[in-house]
Amino acid sequence: MYYEIIYQKSKIKMQNDKSKFKYEFKERLYRFVLVLIKYLGTIPYDTTSKILINQLVRSSTSILANYTEGQSASSRKDFIKYFEISLKSANESKVWIELLRDTGKFPQVNASSQLQELIEISNIFASSILTLKGKK
Repeated sequence: MYYEIIYQKSKIKMQNDKSKFKYEFKERLYRFVLVLIKYLGTIPYDTTSKILINQLVRSSTSILANYTEGQSASSRKDFIKYFEISLKSANESKVWIELLRDTGKFPQVNASSQLQELIEISNIFASSILTLKGKK
């Protein structure tokens, strides 16, 4: 009886921890996208930056949108697929930030912090995907 109560309590704590992580991770993604969009609005808009900024906005918002959609997926397979799309969008976003940085349109200091956040986000998605597929 005692061990069953301890087990149930630990199960509830794990569920609460998962819920907390999901909420905090979604907030983190939202803040990342919001900060990025606000910053991109300050970059002078020429032909090259217009293309790169549009691509970056699409790929970065896709990270958040697919994560959110995945939370209401109808199956485990769909859930994993949304995470995979979010991971691909994060990797794509890195390319656009690097191109903006290397063309001088995105200052090194801002690019570095955004790239670091994308690396951490990508690592979370990659780790989650491996866990969900039972490979970790």
